[in-house]
Amino acid sequence: MNKVRTAILLANLGTPQAATPAAVRGFLKPFLSDKRVVEVPRPIWFFILNAFILPFRPKPVAAKYLPLWQEYGDSPLRITTQQQVEKLQKSLTATYGEDSVLVDYVFTYGEPSLNTQMDKYRELADKIIVLPLYPQYSASTTAALNDQLARYQMQQRYIADVCLIREYYQAPSFIQALANSVTNFWQAHGQGDYLLMSYHGVPQAFVDKGDPYQKQCLGTSAHLAKVLGLDEAKHSTSFQSRLGKAPWLQPYTDLTVEALAKQGVKTLDVICPSFSVDCLETLEEIQIENGEIFQAAGGLTLRLIPCLNAHDDHIQMMAALLKPYLGGE
Repeated sequence: MNKVRTAILLANLGTPQAATPAAVRGFLKPFLSDKRVVEVPRPIWFFILNAFILPFRPKPVAAKYLPLWQEYGDSPLRITTQQQVEKLQKSLTATYGEDSVLVDYVFTYGEPSLNTQMDKYRELADKIIVLPLYPQYSASTTAALNDQLARYQMQQRYIADVCLIREYYQAPSFIQALANSVTNFWQAHGQGDYLLMSYHGVPQAFVDKGDPYQKQCLGTSAHLAKVLGLDEAKHSTSFQSRLGKAPWLQPYTDLTVEALAKQGVKTLDVICPSFSVDCLETLEEIQIENGEIFQAAGGLTLRLIPCLNAHDDHIQMMAALLKPYLGGE
């Protein structure tokens, strides 16, 4: 096969290979062993991870994954990522021609791994663009992937020509895609009483050390609220998925959902702008767990606005982000 001009790798965190305790354990071990993800001193964390987390956490996590696997036939993150690849490939081929661009994906943890994909595409393309589907930069996500890329390059005599797109939290195409997803949802289901923008959390210590994640999340929220023309009293930002006892970014989503219900909000719409694909944290944590919290506190309905997934707006956003790297302006 002749070399194509550019290979594009869409990058995401990853997913277990199956909805079983063994597969979840195999996914969690490298993920939670990454120094970018957990900054606790290694001897202490090694004991906590191997004595408490890996023996006990995989079983309940697998039980949460199982209904999603049964509904989708596989990991929803993997299925949607594959759909993103197929649609982006079609879009870019139409724009730049056959044999000019190859699109695939990579997971930071799990398969396909960065090393596997780099080995493959450095032989097929003159250059490689890595697009982490994390709109807001965090050392625990984008930097963790960049670390892997740096380690890969250090092993090469002739390094690959690689570009990594660091963030796109305020890119106009991203904000517009989010706004379209909200307005489309409201056109189909009616507008709720309140819009909550829930982002994946990180430890407060990360931000205290200089991580721009919180600032970028608030930036995304501000841009989205402005495009939607939302009243200040009708929207807010929160952070979900905290782990452990150390402080994470606040306000916490579960406590915010409970408070909104007690304040009289009956229909709560939740969008998750840090997630590019619906996964366990949106479909289970937000839609089910927080939905139950909301109802228990007096609310009627919590409605999850789907992630951008493989929607046409999302594919167009990716194409817009990539255009400057593919010879466009």
